[in-house]
Amino acid sequence: MNGQTAPVDLTIDQIGAALDDLLDRRDPNGSSTVLGAGSDDLEAGRRFLGSLVDGGWMVPTWPSRHGGRDADAAEAALIETAMGGYAIADMYPYGVGLNLVGPVLLERGTPDQQDRWLRPIADGSEIWCQMFSEPDAGSDLANVGMRADRDGDEWVLTGSKVWTSRGAYARWGMCLARTDASLAKHRGLTMFAVEMSAPGVEVRPLVQINGDRHFTEVFVSDVRVPDADRIGDLGAGWGLTVETLAHERATIGGRAFGGGDAEEVGLPSWLEEWRNAGRLDGPVERQAAMRSFVEHRVNQMATARAAALADGSAPGPEGSMAKLRSVAAFKSRAYLGKNLRGAAGMLSDSPGHLEFLTAPSMSIRGGTDEVQRNIVGERILGLPGEPRVDKGVAYSELKKSR
Repeated sequence: MNGQTAPVDLTIDQIGAALDDLLDRRDPNGSSTVLGAGSDDLEAGRRFLGSLVDGGWMVPTWPSRHGGRDADAAEAALIETAMGGYAIADMYPYGVGLNLVGPVLLERGTPDQQDRWLRPIADGSEIWCQMFSEPDAGSDLANVGMRADRDGDEWVLTGSKVWTSRGAYARWGMCLARTDASLAKHRGLTMFAVEMSAPGVEVRPLVQINGDRHFTEVFVSDVRVPDADRIGDLGAGWGLTVETLAHERATIGGRAFGGGDAEEVGLPSWLEEWRNAGRLDGPVERQAAMRSFVEHRVNQMATARAAALADGSAPGPEGSMAKLRSVAAFKSRAYLGKNLRGAAGMLSDSPGHLEFLTAPSMSIRGGTDEVQRNIVGERILGLPGEPRVDKGVAYSELKKSR
């Protein structure tokens, strides 16, 4: 709430009492999905959000009329702490709406857009995807070539998107398109909300190595979008993109991936499991496990630092550092977990196999590790930026592969 924290009205016990009527307590021995891996279960998440929306428990800082409870940062932190004790449905299908689109709409959306879209995001009735990357615009996202041509009160969009997570089942897509090719590539971009069932939208699945099928490429052919569904000002798309990606990196960087520390032993659940199973009896195994444990601790500290610096406001470049640390911790644990099982770890039904197959994608999703390091180097460490020969050159004059 603009970095300010007011006195907390609710206590942790009061929050727990309210949640006890809505949710089941978390099974400490139970497993959960990681970023939706291997699961396209939409109904469990929809029921979960539906049960929480009237009390505003899932997005407490949002206005109550949009499914929140007008909470300040301190109260929201208490609610998040309390929620950790309950069984949480797989929220991955709903993550773009809750963590990216929702905050952007609260800052940049019109009152009508907020009234139309925020409550359905909060209660899970509408799922969003993020239509940014293209075949020629991945890490160089400003190279987006999808056209948006004005036609009265509508825009006609044509082009293609790729690496669109959740595209297979989303109702809406937050779509970056080029509205003025005479400007430099970082300018002349505008953000739109595209209905995924609109005529001219074709969604094709891209099956991932871990079996996920919600990953897609999207072809957009003369799709008409009302100007009322334009998000933000004309030509303000790049700023909205940067803001959206900052929320995405903060979301990924804010996760512990594998559970917190058990109070009675001071160890994360996965390390305690390895120890109890006798997989850390050898000195080599113990040393490798300690490396993963250090990654886990550094991840926690980087996450706490990023959250403290944000202090309830929009996330900054520290989210990129936190994402790098979260990725390193996740991959270290996933690979070591496989190795510690010996020959049995080669089997597809061995515990942790899904995480093992998901791990390589962690360095790509939400922005590659290389992009995050550039952000950290330039915006935190103050290092000089990479040379840009296309700066100031009109997009229409750039040499492109197509």
